[in-house]
Amino acid sequence: MKKIFLLISVVLISIGANAQSNAKAKTLLDEVYNKVKSYDNIFIEFKYALDNTSESIHQETKGDVTIKGDKYVFNYLGATKIFDGSNTYTIIPENEEVVIEANEGDTEGTITPSKMLTFYKKGYNYKWDILQNVKGRNIQYVELTPIDSNSEIKQILLGIDAQTKHIYNLIEVGNNGTKTTITVNSFRTDEPLSKSLFTFDKRKYENLGYYIITN
Repeated sequence: MKKIFLLISVVLISIGANAQSNAKAKTLLDEVYNKVKSYDNIFIEFKYALDNTSESIHQETKGDVTIKGDKYVFNYLGATKIFDGSNTYTIIPENEEVVIEANEGDTEGTITPSKMLTFYKKGYNYKWDILQNVKGRNIQYVELTPIDSNSEIKQILLGIDAQTKHIYNLIEVGNNGTKTTITVNSFRTDEPLSKSLFTFDKRKYENLGYYIITN
């Protein structure tokens, strides 16, 4: 009888500790979300790394993105993607082509550039994880697990600067063993932006001889 009582007590303590941990994680993520939403615009330079040990794959590249509300300009792998709030324009200089889509292909669970700092608000369970010192910065990690059991994502670790409440990095582990890491190298906010930054100049690319593809 004492053993059963002890076991129940341990389970209840564990449940209470997990609930407290989850509440701490939610509070921190809410602080990050509110901080991001308080900015008029955000510019991020980042490093992207992809690793799969079993396949001996390691790839690294860099990119940048400017975000204002739902609009963005995303530069990555030599291509530029512009979302003006209605249409997505993918400009590929190597192929001399532009692909125009009626929206940004925003499906449930997809982390698009406009959602990269706020994607965790829907579709994930989360809990408090480790605290690491990275070059003098205290980075608090929150573990995210998809609610959808059919998700290709096993888990995401979101590293948050405990002082600034800005996202430092994102580590995504897939069910296939692939790990992708996005690390923020530069984070700037509320900068003066050109009025035409999120506007696609179709005539410019037609004059350059680009092939325009509309989906």
